[in-house]
Amino acid sequence: MAALTADAATTAARLRDGMASGVLSFPLTSFTGDKGGDGSAALDLPAFRDYLAMQIDTGPGAIFPACGTGEFFSLDEDEYREVITAAVREADGRLPVVAGIGYGWAQAARFARIAEEAGADAALVLPHYLVKGPQSGLVEQVRQIAARTRLPLIAYQRDQVAFTIDGLRELATIPGVIGLKDGHSDLDRLQRLKLAAPEDFLFFNGAATAEVQARPYASIGITAYSSAVHAFAPEIANAFFTAQRDGDDATVERLLRDFYVPLVELRDRVPGYAVSLVKAAARLRGRPVGPVRAPLADPGPDDLADLEALLTTGLDLVGATR
Repeated sequence: MAALTADAATTAARLRDGMASGVLSFPLTSFTGDKGGDGSAALDLPAFRDYLAMQIDTGPGAIFPACGTGEFFSLDEDEYREVITAAVREADGRLPVVAGIGYGWAQAARFARIAEEAGADAALVLPHYLVKGPQSGLVEQVRQIAARTRLPLIAYQRDQVAFTIDGLRELATIPGVIGLKDGHSDLDRLQRLKLAAPEDFLFFNGAATAEVQARPYASIGITAYSSAVHAFAPEIANAFFTAQRDGDDATVERLLRDFYVPLVELRDRVPGYAVSLVKAAARLRGRPVGPVRAPLADPGPDDLADLEALLTTGLDLVGATR
């Protein structure tokens, strides 16, 4: 890996410690239930700060605002600035704040500058929009962003972004690039990438409902993961993390069988439920997150009923009260 600045090295070390101590939190972005003149739900910043404070108090290893779960794709630049600024203020230096950035490299660089000005510690480079590219282009995309920000960068491979071993080696030479989030769950390939990467390069499991994949990832030495469940039921997410870390296979399997796998089956019913269900579950728990924005859609009554029953089961499994 290219030599890091002192600030980037400090951020990487803080993230490494955080990844070992708790789940990685991808908070929801709060919108109002009342729609503005353009028909879209408005950003509810006071509610977002309240929600974020509750999330931080549950002890995640780091927070990643304005990423996929936070509906980055539906925020304009002014809203994005407000979200990242609020996250930095609520975190108050207690844990790293990694802001989502994305689209083409020019737009991603603009978001990176906003995140940098807001005080974020690092940025997660979400997959670029629409087109597929060769390895040289995928690496150059990140290189162009890195040249325009002082923030350490974590690349996110999923969908049309997938690095080869040579691509990963080149990626790791870019100054400021400190890690890779993986959403493909191709463990044979991922193990080869990990073995080819510098020893201090960060890797974490970014599969949808990552807990279902946590044991296979851990088998190749990747124990850190993002948790969408933490966004609405940190009690369940933290109980799973502790059981997985401590080798409590009975608890891991009980939570997988009775909560996480049924959640995945419910999530797979409708496109976009990976976010919409998470937000609906947070609302069921009284969290001030509001509705989703288009192109997502909130779940219908039948799916909400199934979600509520499943949430009750999960909380009962870990002895939590609603």
